[in-house]
Amino acid sequence: MIRRLYDWTLRMADHHNALWVLALISFAEASVFPIPPDLLMIPMIIARPSRAWLIAGIAMLSSVLGGLLGYAIGALAFDGLGEPILAAFGKADAMAEFNARFVDAGFWAVLGAGVTPFPFKVITIMAGWTGMPIVTFLVTSILARGLRFFIVAGLLWYFGAPIRTFIEKRLGLVFTIFFVVLLGGFLLVRYL
Repeated sequence: MIRRLYDWTLRMADHHNALWVLALISFAEASVFPIPPDLLMIPMIIARPSRAWLIAGIAMLSSVLGGLLGYAIGALAFDGLGEPILAAFGKADAMAEFNARFVDAGFWAVLGAGVTPFPFKVITIMAGWTGMPIVTFLVTSILARGLRFFIVAGLLWYFGAPIRTFIEKRLGLVFTIFFVVLLGGFLLVRYL
């Protein structure tokens, strides 16, 4: 089953609408959606390495725009939208403590969440809720998401064929490692 899903994803990654789907997923992931855009971005770059920089750029731009939606949710609709989203990630009970820590480390929190598997939407909503200056949020988001997506794109572009061979030969192992890292990110959010 994993092999069929992988093959389907590679076929879809080369589909004429793949960039639009990536943009939509990147946008939604930064504010409300739990699935990271890397799931589509990686096979898209493996399928078409010549488009690595375009793919990373679209993921970054869409993610930053989605982050602005998350910021707006936190600033303008925290009680109705932001709090339920954060509650889904286990953050509702620790809001006051998290708020104090976030205000102290705002730039670093956005940078860290933007680069790591930590759900970016938690930070985007918190940035709006705590009143982080929008320019600081925007610059940090561009830096963080740019680092994350362009490093992934660069590695896949440079090591493309060997990475694809490695993934295809050890698909079960790669799939397991990816989900362990993803689950670790969610657990980190829940117990941070």
